[in-house]
Amino acid sequence: MRYDASMAQQLSDLQGLAIANALTFEEGPNGLLRAAIFTPHAEATVYLHGAHVTHYRPVGQKPLLFLSERSCFEPAKPIRGGIPICFPWFGPRENDPAAPMHGFARVLPWTVESTSAGADKSVSIELKLESSDATQRYWPYSFIARCRINIGLSLNVALQVRNTSADSLSFEEALHAYFSVGDVRQVAITGLANTTYLDRMDSGRQKLQNDQPISIAAETDRAYLDARLPCVIDDPVLARRIKIEKTGSESTVLWNPWIDKAIAMPDFGDEEWMSMVCLESGNVRQNAVALPPGQTHTLAVRYLSEIR
Repeated sequence: MRYDASMAQQLSDLQGLAIANALTFEEGPNGLLRAAIFTPHAEATVYLHGAHVTHYRPVGQKPLLFLSERSCFEPAKPIRGGIPICFPWFGPRENDPAAPMHGFARVLPWTVESTSAGADKSVSIELKLESSDATQRYWPYSFIARCRINIGLSLNVALQVRNTSADSLSFEEALHAYFSVGDVRQVAITGLANTTYLDRMDSGRQKLQNDQPISIAAETDRAYLDARLPCVIDDPVLARRIKIEKTGSESTVLWNPWIDKAIAMPDFGDEEWMSMVCLESGNVRQNAVALPPGQTHTLAVRYLSEIR
């Protein structure tokens, strides 16, 4: 999982896609390339490594996304925080413990296909990942994945997967969004009432969410199935509501590592569990996508932060 050309050459090649006063390409930690985006409405950072949004901050607000101070910025490792792309499986690869956790999409370099500025002063960047020897080592299918990211009054991320194989394929996917919160113990999450979920903290047992807002009071790892409605994270400490609206998604995953797991994770600060919560839009487990040859599936999410 190495980059094919030198970082310096890649950076030079990208300059034709820069947008004056709006989007520049630069080297991040350990030479990983990233796009720095500035609009009248918000600023953002997108790494080519994993097509990974690591930062989004609306003007006049605190950052929407959480990024661990201990994140790894290395070609073969995922970045801890922001919005990692999980594809084509979620969690460990069944029957292949050596395969990358949550798939290979978040640990491979993506190619920038295009950039553009909209009439609404937003800025878009589109990145592509195609099947290769590195992907077929773990998943023997041909595909083209594109991730389109739009930075404006809201953050919009769309993951499109096209099946270029001769056979149908099945895959899991998620936009594994880490949100920055003032104190996870005080947030209230709505939009998942009366929804069935699989509880990894209880051996994957299937349970039914009640009709009350969800609060976090311990390690939490749940996959909500057939969950299509928008969700809201109400954060009284930062005095804002984060709205998550999605299409092409049948699952929502809720995760916080809490105390012991945070301490055990080398790329996560011991106390950082208090300032984040993951609410992930995707298609996992029973909601995996079945895609016939030549067909395309799109998972699209809009993230909007509103001051209370």
